[in-house]
Amino acid sequence: MRVTTSKSKNSESFYITKSYTNAQGKSTSKTIRKLGTLNELSKRLNTDRDGVMAWAKEEAKLETMKYKNETEEAVVMIPFHSNKLMDYNRKKLFSGGYLFLQSIYYGLKMDSVCRKIKERYKFEYDLNAILSDLIYTRVLEPSSKSSSFRAAKQFLEPPAYQLYDVYRALSILAKESDFIQSEVYKNSFFLGERNDKVLYYDCTNYYFEIEQEDGDKKYGKSKEHRPNPIVQMGLFTDGDGLPLAFSIFPGNQNEQRSLKPLELKLLQQFGCQRFIYCSDAGLASEDNRFFNHLGNRAFIVTQSIKKLPSQEREWALDRSGFKRLSDDAPIDIAQLDAEDKQGLFYKDEPYTTKKLHQRLIITYSPKYAAYQKAVRAEQIARAEKMVSNGSFKKQHKNPNDPARFVNKVAVTEEGEKAGIHYYLDTDKIAEEEKYDGLYAVCTDLLDDDVADILKVSEGRWQIEECFRTMKTDFEARPVYLAREDRIKAHFLTCFLALLHFRLLKRSLCNTYTTEELLQNLKDINFADIEDQGFMPIYERTPMTDDLHQACGFRSDYQFITKRKMKEIQKKSKRR
Repeated sequence: MRVTTSKSKNSESFYITKSYTNAQGKSTSKTIRKLGTLNELSKRLNTDRDGVMAWAKEEAKLETMKYKNETEEAVVMIPFHSNKLMDYNRKKLFSGGYLFLQSIYYGLKMDSVCRKIKERYKFEYDLNAILSDLIYTRVLEPSSKSSSFRAAKQFLEPPAYQLYDVYRALSILAKESDFIQSEVYKNSFFLGERNDKVLYYDCTNYYFEIEQEDGDKKYGKSKEHRPNPIVQMGLFTDGDGLPLAFSIFPGNQNEQRSLKPLELKLLQQFGCQRFIYCSDAGLASEDNRFFNHLGNRAFIVTQSIKKLPSQEREWALDRSGFKRLSDDAPIDIAQLDAEDKQGLFYKDEPYTTKKLHQRLIITYSPKYAAYQKAVRAEQIARAEKMVSNGSFKKQHKNPNDPARFVNKVAVTEEGEKAGIHYYLDTDKIAEEEKYDGLYAVCTDLLDDDVADILKVSEGRWQIEECFRTMKTDFEARPVYLAREDRIKAHFLTCFLALLHFRLLKRSLCNTYTTEELLQNLKDINFADIEDQGFMPIYERTPMTDDLHQACGFRSDYQFITKRKMKEIQKKSKRR
């Protein structure tokens, strides 16, 4: 509320007025209280006009506080008529889960990033609104860009831009992808510390519903064994599984070569200089290890025991020389008691290749060995069934195919045509059994504690979960865009959506699973009650309480006036 004055020929009157939006959506005001004329108030307060104005402003503040208290505590009475039809073309249901993602979006200063980009171009559309809606809809209702635009219209704050603006914005986002990634990384420290002393790297690929190669869309080895062209993504995450940076490269390119260009961006644009690189064996080539041995960097990577030189492989398979991880006590893993069968054991030795002096660590887990043995027993049973049937179909792309244990030999009888005889290959089974429970890690941290090294290596599951979330929950594939720049922008929005979601999940202390949090966000909706305000139509739970606590606002009142909803929307942008 504010103070207004009205002057006539002989006097000046003071009023307290309130601004509001009427039913037609236009701003207007009404008088709440007449304070009096200047002459009356000067005599009563014994002051001049400035003193009267100061007093009037204090009265306006008191009226504002009184109004807020009355409206917040008031019982809202809204009439409904059983014989009155609904209005045409009037939305009743609105999606509100985006408000919690919006809290993260503005906490990352994404609006500031968009303003910096706009200064370099001459476009007129609202890049901030478009990018934020693309992120929110990728989490809440993943679909094509046109479907995302329609989904955004269900938000409490619907888009004011048009669909063609979205496609134009994709081109800009693609050009500024590296800038956005580096700025978001720097701004993420406003929301808490980043564990950037350990960086995980991995690659995956995404398919397109097309049959011909085009640009980066090439035929390659699909993770999902699909016969479609693919593009590949390289992703860095920090030690807590928060996305750091990504790159897109052709589907037929060796993924080993994707590391250096992206890591150079981290070194030059992100300011990351001292960290431990961690990856699986597929991205742990000699060149990649050597590259991460330079400067203040180090590496911890998995190592295929089967691909070790014969001398090191023989040492790795030797069941002697192991120590208990918990206390470094020597132990014979062939004679473990019930308690030891729940533990982990290791041995290590220097391992020198052409370019590097490394440390090779071999671990043995009785639980993992028992699991592998149980799985193989089922596969052997299926292989025996194949042998008894006399035929089988080998799946060359599946390393766990039971048919790998079936072999064949041609036998002949005198004067008769050679026949095929199938048999169970016990030598193959015995060879696999040698590796049960064993796992290898290579590192250039020659003096660090083994337990610390293994803890870092075990954290690789987090980057695998990132890919699973993007593919399954955010439906990043198949990709329905054709232009290279728009494809890159699509994966940028997927990357940003993943970062927003995992930051929100972290703000809840990782108490809830990905599935639980996603479903909860999708369930948060509001109903418009006769243009008077909104009613939450979701179930209040401990999770919704935690979400409100983490994001600094509450939307779980029995009824929310339009003024209160605007305050909630503002609070979600002020984190």
